[in-house]
Amino acid sequence: MNRRPSAFAFLAPLLLLAACGKAAAPTPPAESVATVDGKAISKSQFDLYVANIARQAGREIPEDQKSQLLDQYIGMELAAAAGEKSGVTKDPKVEDQVALAKLNVIVDAQLKKYLEEHPITDAELKPEYDAQVAAMPREYHARHILVEDKATADAITAQLKGGADFAKLAKDKSKDSSNANGGDLGWFTLETMVKPFADAVTSLQPGQMTQEPVQSQFGWHVIKLEESRAPAPPAFEEVKDRVKAIVQRKHLQAYLEELRKSAKIEKKI
Repeated sequence: MNRRPSAFAFLAPLLLLAACGKAAAPTPPAESVATVDGKAISKSQFDLYVANIARQAGREIPEDQKSQLLDQYIGMELAAAAGEKSGVTKDPKVEDQVALAKLNVIVDAQLKKYLEEHPITDAELKPEYDAQVAAMPREYHARHILVEDKATADAITAQLKGGADFAKLAKDKSKDSSNANGGDLGWFTLETMVKPFADAVTSLQPGQMTQEPVQSQFGWHVIKLEESRAPAPPAFEEVKDRVKAIVQRKHLQAYLEELRKSAKIEKKI
């Protein structure tokens, strides 16, 4: 795989020539927030720790709480130093955990870098939005009457075929909590219903009811489809950021697939 030369590769000869003429300038020390047994805790590292805490808490950390977080961080530094001395870092399990943590950090940084170097264009978002809208499931509005046994369901079906009011029978006979609303389930998608119920709904036209009771793990259903509709999608601008995230994820999947194709991989499990 071709790699772009780093900026340092171009600067290295110049730095070498400069070093021949004079001593290199000392690197300014990083700003620190504390020292622990002579080891400085850099402000950038502590700021990252605070940012992680804020992300987990879902809120910004007030300035007056950062001193407490610094105390916690110092405690972590002390515990880590003690661990180094006690040899826990040589434990194979600990080594694996450290390696995995490092792997996650590097992967996250590389994927962010890839997205920065391959930004998503607005031209890519609208087609993805249209595809997502097209994939939105149809919505259905139905009523049902749920009973324990088929004989009862058959009797209810016969009454309905004879002209009985569906909502009234649902209130009187159904064991489902929807009975208070005349068996009305409101609007739903098929994915939210058990398969026998969903299959029965899709076989009906608006205004029709099942000619035979439908069995599910909940009992026996008598179902009436009131109406169905295509879903109302949100406006593009409302979900633009979510669409962008979907496109970014697809780009990363394609990038990882290219890396896989160019690598020699041997699985042993």
